[in-house]
This record gives sequence, C-alpha cells and structure tokens, in this order.
Amino acid sequence: MAHSVTIAVLRERAAGETRVSATPETVKKLITLGAGVTVEAGAGLAASIGDADYIAAGARIAETGVAQGADIVFAVQGPDIAMLAGANPGAWVVAGHDPFGQRDRVEAYAAAGFEALAMEFMPRITRAQSMDILSSQANLAGYKAVLIAANLYGRAFPMMMTAAGTISAAKAFVMGVGVAGLQAIATARRLGAQVSATDVRSATKEQIQSLGAKPIFVENVAGIEGEGAGGYATEMSPEYQKAQAELVSSHIARQDIVITTALIPGRPAPRLISDAQIATMKPGSVIYDLAVAQGGNVEGSVPDQVVERHGVRIVGFANTPAQLPADASALYSRNLYNFLAAFWDKEHGRPVLDEEIGNAIRLTQGGKVVHERLLV
Repeated sequence: MAHSVTIAVLRERAAGETRVSATPETVKKLITLGAGVTVEAGAGLAASIGDADYIAAGARIAETGVAQGADIVFAVQGPDIAMLAGANPGAWVVAGHDPFGQRDRVEAYAAAGFEALAMEFMPRITRAQSMDILSSQANLAGYKAVLIAANLYGRAFPMMMTAAGTISAAKAFVMGVGVAGLQAIATARRLGAQVSATDVRSATKEQIQSLGAKPIFVENVAGIEGEGAGGYATEMSPEYQKAQAELVSSHIARQDIVITTALIPGRPAPRLISDAQIATMKPGSVIYDLAVAQGGNVEGSVPDQVVERHGVRIVGFANTPAQLPADASALYSRNLYNFLAAFWDKEHGRPVLDEEIGNAIRLTQGGKVVHERLLV
C-alpha cells in the first residue's frame, strides 16, 4: 500500500470570499478514499463551519504551515504562492484559478514546480458534470441575483388582488439562458413575476418555454446559431446582432427587473445593455449584472456596488455565490471531491488523471505553463 496523500484545505484570503473548498461531509469522504486532510484554522467560519466540525470529521487543524507536506491543495480561488510553502514538489493546486486574469500567479506556480489544475476549465462532458464548479456556482448565483433584485425593487413581484385594488405583476427579463439564467427564470417565476428571456443559442427556446417564460428571439434573420465548442455561447452574424439589439431595446423599456448572465470563457463579457437602453427603463427598475467581474454586460455596472443611472439601480456583485456561503461551499466541495474520487487509483493510493480531463484543466507541470490556451 503506497503512502496516502495529504490534502490541505486553505482559508480563503480574497476580499468578500466566504466559501471554503471542503466541508465536513467531503472531508469524511476524502478520508474514506485514503487521504489525510489538514484544514487551515478558521477556513469554514464564513460558511458556518467551525474547526470542531472538521476535527469531528477526521481532519487535522493547522494554525500555520497548512500546506506543509501536502500532495494536493484545495482552494476556492487560486492561492497566493506564499500560501503553498512546504507543499511537496509537483503538488496539485486545485482551485478556480482565473488563469487569464491571474497570469502572473500561474507563472509563479510553474516556477515553484506545482501542478495547477483550473477547475473552471472542466470540459462540459457528461462524465464531468458532477465536477463542474461553473455550473454548481452559477446555479446559486442565478437564484440569489433574483432575490437581491427583488429586495431592491420597490414593488412586489406577484400580481395581488386586494380590497384596495390590484397590484400588477413585475416583469422580469433574463438575458443569457445558461445555468444561471435558467435558475433566474425559475426563481423569478416562483416569486410571481411575468418572465421573459433571450439567448444567442436558439436551442434554448424550448428550455425557456418549459420554465413557463416567454422567449424573446429575432425570427427570420440568419446567423443565430451562437453555439460554440463545448456548449458555450459564441459571437453571431452582424445582421442578427442588429436585429436582436433592436428587439431587445424595445423589450427592455417595458421591464422592471433585468438579469444579465452572458459570459464567453477567457474573453471580456459581451456588452448587452447600453446606457441609452437603461434610460428607456422606468425609474425604480433594477438590473443585476452577473458578468460584472469579467467587465460586465451592462454599461456603467461597477464590481461590488449598486449604482443608479437614470433612476435605475444596477447591481454588480463580483462574487454572487459568496452571498450563499453554506450552500455554495457544499456544492463546490462536492465538485472537488467528485473530481478526486473519479480519478482515484487504489493501487497508487492517489488520483491519476486521464488525458481528456487532465489536458483540459492542467495549467502548469514540470516547471512550465503547459495549457494550450495560455501558450498562444
């Protein structure tokens, strides 16, 4: 029996980051696989998990030098290289690395001989669904975005018949029907809003309708097929973009709540709403820009601020899943556990990656940056 691997779970340092990369539930499961787990003191506090909970699950708590002797390091956001002091040569650093935005940090991992694995590069294939951190976190973000927008909106969502008269239902429009958008539609519907939605992929029309919302699509213009590699959205034809912009403009003017969720991996977020379009909306309306951290879908949105333009509030929380720390941590931690468990090699007592997923997520190896998307 080979020596069991040691997994270090770091406390997050980024401002506003409340999540943790392992929970007592996943610690137990990791230990069952044959790993030893060391958790940094206080790592779970913001997610309502105390050190005693980790100890009860079988983990060791470390005040300092948590990565000492670690073969695998877990984090939510890519840790500063100093946090990895004492980790074994070639140790895996498993996290959401933001490789395009944090290129220097990726270079530092390479120079230190670590193998950085970017969980956000997990391919969108059936067997990797349970390891997909983008999906698990986007699901919660879509839900929370609607709740925050509803909270800021000075009226009720559902239609209400009262003795004092009728309150009409709020109109909510979701732009971008990926995982976050679908959850936003479902949540706005549950709260009683009249919901409509649009996307660059025509295949989403049925999904929108199945959730009881109205699809807003340009008909009779070529160039809608915005389905790119791996199920992500891509750019569309100029004719289509123009027709879509006109249709969306007239639609936005009648909406009370707009949620934007459009992201193109490794690129700035596409601009969906201009200042001129915001000016056509009713005062008191709310726009929630879920893409604010990548430059934003909405002109004038600011990370981690609620700004007002033309009487419309624009919300831009850069890390919406962190607003639901306990659930976000539970799902993220399961993604990481599912990933290790899928590749666990009993003979070696450690995980061994296959080529398809290994090449998709590995940023650094053998002292070099190796990911093809970082070598261009």
